[in-house]
Amino acid sequence: MTLTFEVDPPVDPALRDGVLSLWADVSNAGGAVGFVPPVTPDEIRPALLKHLVAMSEGGTRLLVGRDEDGEVAATAFFTFNSHPLMTHWVWLYTVMVHPRHQGRGYGLDLMAAVEHTARTAEGFEAIEAVRLTCRGGTGVDGFYAKAGYKEVGRVPDAIRVAPGDDRDDIIMLLPLK
Repeated sequence: MTLTFEVDPPVDPALRDGVLSLWADVSNAGGAVGFVPPVTPDEIRPALLKHLVAMSEGGTRLLVGRDEDGEVAATAFFTFNSHPLMTHWVWLYTVMVHPRHQGRGYGLDLMAAVEHTARTAEGFEAIEAVRLTCRGGTGVDGFYAKAGYKEVGRVPDAIRVAPGDDRDDIIMLLPLK
């Protein structure tokens, strides 16, 4: 079984609820996607709404992966730069694969779909790189390295997970040209 990927799927209640559920499940499984467990979909909803508003304004694009049952199983949000000197690269946010699908290679499939989208999708013609940040101490930087990303910067102790638990903010880049 593989995931089926789609760029800019129609946003309907099923997609919205699927992303909320995915985000909560990933967070509660210890995933570094902006929240610390325990967290509920209602607590995540404002962050998703920001992504959805940015999508409606054209500044953000969604890549969604669905499993064999059509359920939302993976996501990545591309955000275009509005700064005129930085329009040649995009940010990647909220990269997630559902915990029930971990260990099957779907994370690397998602990252391959991210790269394919950035190289070929309409509206990405001028994009020369994909940039993301990740939380230190999780090992996810090694995962992104396997997907071809290079560490290009690190801000020590920039992420406070809990009092006394500060993590590095790791900046990674995938050149496309």
